[in-house]
Amino acid sequence: MSSFRFEGQRIVYEEFGGGPAAVTAAGARGRTARSASAGARPVILVHGLLLSRQMHKPLAEDLAARGNRVITVDLLGHGESDRPRDMWRYSMTFFGQQIVALMDHLQIQQAAVMGTSLGANAALEVAYANPERLRGMVIEMPVLDNALLWSALAFTPLLVALTFGERAMQLLARGTRAVPRGLLPHYGNVMLDVVRQEPGPGGAVLQGLFFGRVAPHRSDRRRFQTPALVLGHRRDPVHPFSDAGMLAEELPNARVIEAGSLVELRVKPERLTEQIARFLDEIWAAPASSSGAARSASQAKRRRARSR
Repeated sequence: MSSFRFEGQRIVYEEFGGGPAAVTAAGARGRTARSASAGARPVILVHGLLLSRQMHKPLAEDLAARGNRVITVDLLGHGESDRPRDMWRYSMTFFGQQIVALMDHLQIQQAAVMGTSLGANAALEVAYANPERLRGMVIEMPVLDNALLWSALAFTPLLVALTFGERAMQLLARGTRAVPRGLLPHYGNVMLDVVRQEPGPGGAVLQGLFFGRVAPHRSDRRRFQTPALVLGHRRDPVHPFSDAGMLAEELPNARVIEAGSLVELRVKPERLTEQIARFLDEIWAAPASSSGAARSASQAKRRRARSR
């Protein structure tokens, strides 16, 4: 585990690839790990709302075993990163900036970014503001136009509980911290960690997101040139497959893959992990277009100028 500072706040990240952890993970899965040095293909994995970098640990180990340099990160307000109670510190735009700041800290010029739910929308913010920093995107379960009503219905009670019922939620958090981590499987701890943390900052995260934009406008998304793999699934109103399909149609260089369920990548990851790994092979095998990068950088500069 390592960290860096972003606007005075500590952001925690973890790297996989090239070290004993990657070799051990690869051996446990019956594969041979290829060396993933500091110059290897960087992949940044970004978690979902109120979750932590731990949700992507198994995928990080799998991708590292295939020769990628994988970085998982706790965005501000999540996991082991600082969790200030100022709602103005939380927005999709700021989360996108933190991904770029992580790349700057690690001296990574270009990376592939994979995000889930909140992380997916944060990756789209990077594509909007800093497209020259992206080699490709894996967008899992984006939250766009068709999800807004259901998201409000789903998260408003949680916002009320975390904000106005903070005392009761603190007692619940203390009780769940007494549960030994060894009693639960990996993803059981990932979900229980949401309850174990202090509730106040979680409420601030939700407030900040409720009053900010969800994603770049669809007219902007249609201009994104970054190669993208979009993952979606059915039977989840907060992450409707219609949003994934719409995004894949909007992005000029995207394709969509339908997951069997919300948890396929977590409980039966082989098929989707293979698809993600194949996409990473494709984007790193293709030569980077210097003219395209220059055009993207120019577009990003104009967008940032308009936003000031």
